[in-house]
Amino acid sequence: MLCDNAFEGRVWGGAVIKIITMFRPTIIVHGGARQFTPDTRDLVQEGVKAAARQGYAELTKGGSAMDAVVAAVSAMEDNTVFNAGHGSRLNLKGQVEADAIVIDGRNLGSGAVCGLQGCSNPVQLARLVMEKTNHCLLTADGAREFMESQGIAAVPSSELVTERARIELEQHVKFSSAVENLVAPRSAPPPSSSCDTVGAVAMDANGNLAAATSTGGITAKLPGRVGDSPIIGSGAYADNTVGAVSTTGCGESIMKVCLARRVGELLEKGKTAQEAAEHALEFMSGRVGGAAGVIVLSQYGNAGACEVGHHFITENMAWAAIDEGQLRWGVDPGQEMNEII
Repeated sequence: MLCDNAFEGRVWGGAVIKIITMFRPTIIVHGGARQFTPDTRDLVQEGVKAAARQGYAELTKGGSAMDAVVAAVSAMEDNTVFNAGHGSRLNLKGQVEADAIVIDGRNLGSGAVCGLQGCSNPVQLARLVMEKTNHCLLTADGAREFMESQGIAAVPSSELVTERARIELEQHVKFSSAVENLVAPRSAPPPSSSCDTVGAVAMDANGNLAAATSTGGITAKLPGRVGDSPIIGSGAYADNTVGAVSTTGCGESIMKVCLARRVGELLEKGKTAQEAAEHALEFMSGRVGGAAGVIVLSQYGNAGACEVGHHFITENMAWAAIDEGQLRWGVDPGQEMNEII
């Protein structure tokens, strides 16, 4: 679906012409870059498809790119299969500490929260930080106080702590204790589903871009640990003159190279969305190690359509994109399925 964005201009001789730019609403979402277990693979795949549809529905009814990414990420925060909101992983004390960010490509407006407890949809609170305060980031108790000042009641921890998250924390602690009794430094913990996030980037009918990312962090993290997700240029980036990016994966590695902004820099240098995604991850892997994935939308071109890119250097990354009524999605490297909606 193409939408008109028209303005008038005058040419030599005083004639008035109407210049029309056609923008193509587009959204791409990710549900985390990691190895999916057989019992969660289909759930994650269907979850990202549903989130993309929800975000795209906002675009088709005239909503902004910000409306779309918040709707898509909120859908994944409400789905316990994802490491965000209701499915968040637990810190060493068995608590949920959530991080989230939104960025508006029109004016580089941003809002974020981190170390937040008792919030079912951190991405919505991040948007309120952007729209209702002069700040970019609120933390822990301050973020919770702001949440309550906006009329959002805190959610009991029992509603956010899932059985899957409890089991994963128990396994991690048992493994770490056993290894510490044998060797030093300790070996890596057993594979888990915790080193991931959810995110979305979109372009609306006016050609505006937005990005959003949300996460529960990593299993057994120290209380107070903050990863890449709520950090501008690491967990997300959006600028109408460049593109929009959301990242997922090893937060400490992503922060060290400012991965989202690095993708943006490559777009500025003329790389396509796909090239920028691949080159940025290659740089991160070679420079600091770690696994991650990114989703990217480039600035719109002359035809009003933005380029869509996605890449990951993990076993899997669940993603889904909608453009011109076509839904595309994948989980494995090189996989791309198609469906007309």
